[in-house]
Amino acid sequence: MTENRLKILIVEDDRNLSDSIKDFISDEFVVTQAFDGIDGEFEATQNIHDLIILDLQLPGQNGLDLLKKVRSEGITTPVLILTAKDSLDDKVRGFNVGADDYLVKPFHREELIVRIKSLLKRSGKLLVSDSLTIGNIQINTNDHTIHDGDRSETLNGKEYELIAYLLQNKGTIITKNQIFDRLWGYDSDTNSSVVEVYMSMLRKKLKLFGVSEYIKTIRNVGYLVENTDGK
Repeated sequence: MTENRLKILIVEDDRNLSDSIKDFISDEFVVTQAFDGIDGEFEATQNIHDLIILDLQLPGQNGLDLLKKVRSEGITTPVLILTAKDSLDDKVRGFNVGADDYLVKPFHREELIVRIKSLLKRSGKLLVSDSLTIGNIQINTNDHTIHDGDRSETLNGKEYELIAYLLQNKGTIITKNQIFDRLWGYDSDTNSSVVEVYMSMLRKKLKLFGVSEYIKTIRNVGYLVENTDGK
């Protein structure tokens, strides 16, 4: 993986519709597809996604049962239900088991992308400003530089992707394997030890600005950026 694009899982048994959605959003997002409830549950619980687009009528396991299992495991990934069912009772059941939004088929592609981006912004995954904050320091999302008024330091590609991923998940422990899969991908020729190498490089640059201590190492697990909101 060459860039830190957000990941979306589509769980939809209509392959034509799933492919159409994938084609429409793949320029902006990394897309994974599942075509039944069993594979959908596996993807949703075992892999990292920033949003799940979920059909209700699925072979193997329906979408509501899948969503119940996902939420019962503590997975808070935003879920956009996509279904032909448009009754109030269906919507209420969807929201009651943990859906975040509901879009009825047929739908306009433009409405789908608006709903997707709205959920990603609400969850803090989609950046809506030109800077990230760690402590009292700003990181420019355009040129990947750290500023403190008197000086600046540029983060290389993976350093920036690493800090951006951690800051997008403030208050959440991110494992080394999650970081590796997100930044390098499953088919990378390297191994997860590269995470520690880049973390060390990133810490050295953040230390120059007195904010390296905001990244906590959780022994034998991964890393955590405290949810300080710049305070």
